[in-house]
Amino acid sequence: MLTLTKRLNSATELSANFTLSLTAEERTRTRYRFETPEGQGLYLRLPRGTILKDGDLLQSETGEIVVQIAAKPEPVLTVTSPHPLSLLRAAYHLGNRHVPLEVTPHYLRLSPDSVLQAMLNQLGVDVKPEIAPFQPEFGAYHHHS
Repeated sequence: MLTLTKRLNSATELSANFTLSLTAEERTRTRYRFETPEGQGLYLRLPRGTILKDGDLLQSETGEIVVQIAAKPEPVLTVTSPHPLSLLRAAYHLGNRHVPLEVTPHYLRLSPDSVLQAMLNQLGVDVKPEIAPFQPEFGAYHHHS
């Protein structure tokens, strides 16, 4: 079992020994056991409050193994609109409900939820269920190192 304990600086020039694909929810866990597709056991032991992002590098406690984190495609709802104001209005209503939300200039993305999907449909935005990487915003008060 390999224990990953250190997040490397994003400017680190080390190359990864392998990639670990994790869902948005899995990237919030600081203590967890994972298995690579090759069957290698991995144990995360990171500082409390760590949220991993796509592309982050983690190093084993011995320093010999580097693992790159990838945002794993997962079921999501992707929200679009040809009208920027409609997309802003949708973001406002989702934010009022404290929904984990990926925000970009062209779309919003959230975890599937039939009640929220119905609300979004009533707002007149386009909602498309799909499988895609999900990278929700960090909370406004979350310090990301």
